[in-house]
Amino acid sequence: MKRSSALALLGMGLLLGACSNDGASTQARGPDPKLPDPQRGLLPDMKIAEPTAWGDQKPTVPEGFTITAIATGLQIPRQTLVLPNGDILVAEGRGGNAAKLKPKDVIAGYIKAKGNTKVKGGNRLTLLRDADGDGQYELKTVFADNLNAPYGLAFANNKIYVANQDELVSFDYQQGQTRAGGTPTSIAKLPSEINHHWTKALTVSPDGRFLYVGIGSNSNITERGMEAELDRALVWQIDATTGAHKPYATGLRNPTALAMHPETGQLWSVVNERDELGPDLVPDYLTSVREGGFYGWPYSYWGQNVDPRVKPQDPKKVAAAIKPDYSLGSHVAALGLSFSGPAMGTKYANGAFVGEHGSWNRTPPVGYKVIFVPFSNGRPAGEPIDFVTGFRSDDGKTRGRPVGVTVDPRGALIVADDLANTVWRVTPKR
Repeated sequence: MKRSSALALLGMGLLLGACSNDGASTQARGPDPKLPDPQRGLLPDMKIAEPTAWGDQKPTVPEGFTITAIATGLQIPRQTLVLPNGDILVAEGRGGNAAKLKPKDVIAGYIKAKGNTKVKGGNRLTLLRDADGDGQYELKTVFADNLNAPYGLAFANNKIYVANQDELVSFDYQQGQTRAGGTPTSIAKLPSEINHHWTKALTVSPDGRFLYVGIGSNSNITERGMEAELDRALVWQIDATTGAHKPYATGLRNPTALAMHPETGQLWSVVNERDELGPDLVPDYLTSVREGGFYGWPYSYWGQNVDPRVKPQDPKKVAAAIKPDYSLGSHVAALGLSFSGPAMGTKYANGAFVGEHGSWNRTPPVGYKVIFVPFSNGRPAGEPIDFVTGFRSDDGKTRGRPVGVTVDPRGALIVADDLANTVWRVTPKR
């Protein structure tokens, strides 16, 4: 595509964004959102993030909590893992190699890139240690390097499991070590051809027997054909010992974070849904993930709402599509999920923290925060609560973008910020 044509389309997209609704009140959240009619156009509304440094500022947390930057100068921190001794591992990297299909993909890529860090991905795990328990992580050291866009992390069976963009691997671990020994052990190759959605989410069953890997689609809505979606838009269940795997649940467009509910042992995920149906469709969501369940993509969304762009349709698939448990709002780009516990205080003891990376394709932008979804009896129960905010200000300046969130059982929420290349720690004031 000629540069002049691309710039003309870009200008049109920005104009469309500038003429859009000024409020975010149309975002439907909760278990039973009222969905608007689809909207189609040449380009979606776009709003470029304007990265700027934190300076002497920091994110905002609720009264009774404090937030501290415990690591800076990282190389695109994505997800974190708290080890049994309290050390924190940080997965750093950037992946993906999907070619652009259409002029709009070039424009979308430009818009997204403007709101991301220019730092090169580290392709490594960094270890943070607070040896004396004073909240200051005085040790920051590379635990493992030469990885391939690591993202998902889990610990079980005295092993650290890492989901690279192309392979699930493990490192043997002894408590207190600060450097992985030797090369990682391969457990299973992961689908990585094209890798439109490259992030591989990861969690482990309570007994350590199975690993669960979230694998995103290779398109927005099958633009590359269904053959490119083999072993995509699903969660794999992988035997931690043998590497044998099978589809556990399907029809999940991009399951970006996985977690086990601490009381029920049920698998949950946050999922990024499809684009180009308007600023308020389709909701990204938080849902329990049922074995054998189908969640709609690509044929339908939010249960059995048919997406007419997909041809041929599959009425049997649509009829079987499961409605998700909880809408997070459209285009918030949820990338982090962690269940809480009593150490986070009474109000935040029972529920899920969700990291919302933030939108690029609606005006005004949404997300750019960490929310808390209250639970009761193992299910979402109530309105979402803003927990960490201030990543993006009203003037459009964007100081950070939250990705992974991890609850430290000693009483902290760890937040990876991949724009500021910082890890934040939120703690109740004692």
